Amino acid sequence: MAYTWDELKGVYAMMPAFETPDAGDIRTKNSIDVDNLHDAVDKVIKDGVQLVATMSGSGEGWNLLWPEFQTLVRETLDAVRGRAPTFFGCLAANPRETIEKIEFVREAGGQGILLGLPFYHQLTVQNVVAYYQTIGGMFPDLSFSIYHNPVEFKVHIPVSAYREIVKMPNFVCTKDSHRQPLEFQRMMEITHGKIAHFVNYPQLYPYYEMGASGCWAFDLFMGPWPILKAYEAAVDGDRETLIRVIRELTGGRAGGGKREQAEGGSGRTPQELAGYIRRGPPRPPHFQAHVDDEGAAEKVAMWRKLCEKYRPQVEAWRRAHGEL
Repeated sequence: MAYTWDELKGVYAMMPAFETPDAGDIRTKNSIDVDNLHDAVDKVIKDGVQLVATMSGSGEGWNLLWPEFQTLVRETLDAVRGRAPTFFGCLAANPRETIEKIEFVREAGGQGILLGLPFYHQLTVQNVVAYYQTIGGMFPDLSFSIYHNPVEFKVHIPVSAYREIVKMPNFVCTKDSHRQPLEFQRMMEITHGKIAHFVNYPQLYPYYEMGASGCWAFDLFMGPWPILKAYEAAVDGDRETLIRVIRELTGGRAGGGKREQAEGGSGRTPQELAGYIRRGPPRPPHFQAHVDDEGAAEKVAMWRKLCEKYRPQVEAWRRAHGEL
C-alpha cells in the first residue's frame, strides 16, 4: 500500500484537464496541454498545496480519449515528482474500463486512485461495497480515495457501508461534500484512525473540528492562498478566522454540499480569467460558455483581493512551520 491515512492531510487540489487551444474542436484527438499542466502543478505544490488529484469529474476524467488519459497520467507524475500524494481518477461506466485505467496508472508508477462508481446504472449499496472490495482486492499495493458524489454516481453511500469499507486497509481516504453534520459524526465513529476525510472547502468549519483531515478544492487554481489560510486557521484552532475566511470565500452563503463546486469544462471560467494558471478553452460537449463573463469576472476580482490579503499570512505561517 502506497499512502497511509495518517499522512494524508491538508488541501487536496482537484486539477482541471488542461486544454490545448484546439480542444474546443470535437475532432481533436490530443487535447492535453502538457506545458500548462506542468506549470500549474509545480506552482500549486510550491505554494503549499499538500495533495493532488487529477481526472475527477471537474477534471474531466469522463471526457478524455484513452491516449489523453495516458498522457495526463504520465505528465502529472512527471510534474509532481513525488512531492505530494497524488490520486488519479479512474472513472468509467464500465468497470472493466476502470480496471484497465488502474492497471495503466500502476504501470506508469502511480500510487493513488480516486475511485468513483460506474455512472450509468444506479448500484445497490451491496453492489457498491462489492465493487470496492473487488477492485481493492485486485490492487492491494495501491491506495484508494473514495470519490463520493451522489449527483454524478446516483448513490448516496450510507454510513453503515463504511463498516465493511474500513476492513480494506488500502481504502485510506474519501473526497466528499455530501454529509450532514450528524451523519459525518457517525461516519467518524466508524472510520477514525482508518480513513482520512476531505470535505469541500466551505465545510472546513465545522467538519475539521469533527475530524476531517482537510479539504478539497477546484477553485484553488484561481490562487490557493485563501483556502490555505482557511486550512491553517483550522489547524491552529482559530475558529473565528476560519469562519471569517469561509464567509469571504463564499460571499456569506452556506457552502458545501449539494454539487461539486466546479465549472466542469465551461467557457470563460473564473480559473481561466484569474490568471494564476493557464487552463485553456472548453472541450465538447461545452460548445459555448455557460458561465457568464460578468459573473465570472466578479468572482475573480473577489478572489484576487483575497489572494493579495492572505498570501503574506500563508507564507509567514509556512515559514514558522518549516515549510518554506
